[in-house]
Amino acid sequence: MSTAVIVEQSRAIPVTLQRAFDLTLPIPLTAIFSRRYGLLPPIKQIRGQDGIWGNVGQSRTVVTTDGGTMQEVLTEVDAPHSFSYRLSDITGPLRPLVDTIDGCWEFAPSGTGTLITWRWALHPKGLGAPVMPLITPMWRGYARQALEQLSGQLLTSDSAERSPGA
Repeated sequence: MSTAVIVEQSRAIPVTLQRAFDLTLPIPLTAIFSRRYGLLPPIKQIRGQDGIWGNVGQSRTVVTTDGGTMQEVLTEVDAPHSFSYRLSDITGPLRPLVDTIDGCWEFAPSGTGTLITWRWALHPKGLGAPVMPLITPMWRGYARQALEQLSGQLLTSDSAERSPGA
């Protein structure tokens, strides 16, 4: 089995740690993964999710716009610091390259806001290891734009919470 390839991207957002965590964990994936980056497609829909996302052991199927799917299982929740998940049963373009992916979102105080870090540990299949150097820059771009969209969601939600009559 190949060594895991670790990629991560971070962004500071001017919201409290608790608020960042509480709003990110259950956010609909289509709200922050709605744009393609290189070969990485947007998320089209989620299937098979029971209730609000947030309970360890919950699972769902992530469907991308290119027809790919991944089984996601929430593996750990350490509120308000992090949550982790595993992606498996990957279909679509990543299928021949990646066996599983361990993902983690971390939240840490940063100035007057929160530093949010999204990390993936990609476990490549034999044929996937040589192409990881091509995939990782695309993933970083995909993650950067997802964190931008998350920032917009958190700031919009935060300002709605503080405005009178909201």
